[in-house]
Amino acid sequence: MVTVSRIDLAQRRRKLRRQRRVRIIQLIWQTFAVGSLASGLWWLAIQPMWVLKNYQDIEVEGNQLLSSEAVQLQTGLVYPRSLWRIQPSAITKSLKHQPIIADAVVSRRLFPPGLVIQIQEKVPVAIAFDNDPNTSLNPTEAKKIKKGLLDADGTWIPIDKYITMNPNAKMPTLKVIGSPQQYASFWSSFYRAVSQSQVLITEIDYQDSSNLILKTELGLVHLGAPTPRLEEQIKILAKMRHLPNKVNPNKMEYIDLKNPDSPLVQMNQKIPKKNLNSQK
Repeated sequence: MVTVSRIDLAQRRRKLRRQRRVRIIQLIWQTFAVGSLASGLWWLAIQPMWVLKNYQDIEVEGNQLLSSEAVQLQTGLVYPRSLWRIQPSAITKSLKHQPIIADAVVSRRLFPPGLVIQIQEKVPVAIAFDNDPNTSLNPTEAKKIKKGLLDADGTWIPIDKYITMNPNAKMPTLKVIGSPQQYASFWSSFYRAVSQSQVLITEIDYQDSSNLILKTELGLVHLGAPTPRLEEQIKILAKMRHLPNKVNPNKMEYIDLKNPDSPLVQMNQKIPKKNLNSQK
């Protein structure tokens, strides 16, 4: 029995040595294969075909206001540039900091080599005049007024940077006067109502926080201090679009919609207010 046990142990040792040799050989081949693959990929990556030669290798999608070239230049890339040395996340972050770009996604494109930039723009809907509450809009105090653009969400867009990125931009016709901080809380819903109104509104004046004034095709409209009924007031104004057929516009000073349930017309030349609900 002793002799058999020694033979069995010897066989087991030989088997274990063979298994170790096989594992070593497999490890060597795996290392060689991985190294060869990595070297091949590296060699492929440094080939000229994976290099961006100029900004035309960047495809821009989603732009309506900005030209593709304007967006391409904002990447800050210096050409030629290896596709693999470009950091899409860094370019994405840089583009999102641009005043007219609301969102951006940058990805590599393999065939043909390049970048794809998808953007969402901020669309200006109004020219904003941000002046000190104690400052009136007159030529002698014009230097105190900060001019910019607003989008539908009330985001402030520096007008100089907007023009730089979009030199041929068409400016909005709607003007807003007052501090954006004062009307930021109700701007989105209020602008939506204004833009959908059947009465043309060309100016929103909120220099006086106790009285929001509109300049419209019917004349001046006083809404009073902003309340949750702003949208309702705009709808009442739309119902008054035929007012010039009833009242001489030259004799009207302003339309009073502070109480939308009882709209009034303030007449000039010391003519008293007319209650429109009482007219037949």
